[in-house]
Parts: sequence; C-alpha cells; structure tokens
Amino acid sequence: MRLFVAIRLDQNMRAALADMQRQMRDQHVSGNYTPDENMHLTLAFIGDYPDPEDVPLPDFTPFEIRLSGYGCFGELWWAGLEKSAPLEACARQLRRALSEAGIPFDKKRFSPHITLARRAQGHPALTVPEASMRVERLSLMRSERGKNGMIYTEVRGRDASATT
Repeated sequence: MRLFVAIRLDQNMRAALADMQRQMRDQHVSGNYTPDENMHLTLAFIGDYPDPEDVPLPDFTPFEIRLSGYGCFGELWWAGLEKSAPLEACARQLRRALSEAGIPFDKKRFSPHITLARRAQGHPALTVPEASMRVERLSLMRSERGKNGMIYTEVRGRDASATT
C-alpha cells in the first residue's frame, strides 16, 4: 500500500489553487493538472508499507497555513506557503515519530508546497490569491492508480488537540 501523511485542504484553499490553475491554462500552460479532490500538502511520503495501523500520527495543536508564492521543480509547478513555525514543528514531530517507529519515509528536506501541475510546459506569471486555512486534522492517505489518474483516500486521521 503506497502511503503518505498529508494535510487535506479546505474548499476555500482548493478554490484559490483552482484559480492559479486557471491562470496557468489561460497562459497556455499544458500539463497534468492536479484534480481538486487530490489537492493536499504532503508532510511525509512513506511509499509502500504493509500496515497503516503501525504509522503514528502525532498530537498537534491547530495552526494556520497561508498561500504565498509559487514556483517549479523542473516540470512540476507548485503553490507555496507562508513560512510557519507551527507547520514546520508539526512536520518535524511527525518525521521524528515515523523514525522512532521504524517506518521508512522520504527524508528529503521538508519544503511545503502544493502541486498544481506535473509535466507542465510553459512559464506562467501568476497572481497568488489570498487564501488561508486552519489545520485541524492530519491524514494518513493511500495512493492508488485509477484508470483516470491517481486516487487518494484517507486511511485514518488524527484531529488536533484542543487548545488551552
């Protein structure tokens, strides 16, 4: 089972990202655009792992994320997020818990981004919409190849701890 831990995005955030994709299409950028239902922020990519019940999801308190900037890794175009100490702490805590549990994961440096399009051809000039959301849940996701692309399904989640 291909697994990853992510923050699923609310409708407001997904609408802002869809606006960025519209801007890309209007500028004739071709590519494989991420469907609305697949928009997410990956905290840790685990890959093939047999037992999702073994994967720890740490406690965390709710925090805000906000869109900021965009860019590309080769042909992959992404929307960025404003620097956030709580987001960085959440990712660090998750990765520490995975290591302690002996769960293998991609150890690349955490670089918070949301994929807009893969195999994109063109260099758009985008306006990043004002959008933010309150993160209140971490999701362990399963990734499966469907006949029309990837299908992401939440296997289980962890809600944020109440703030005091």
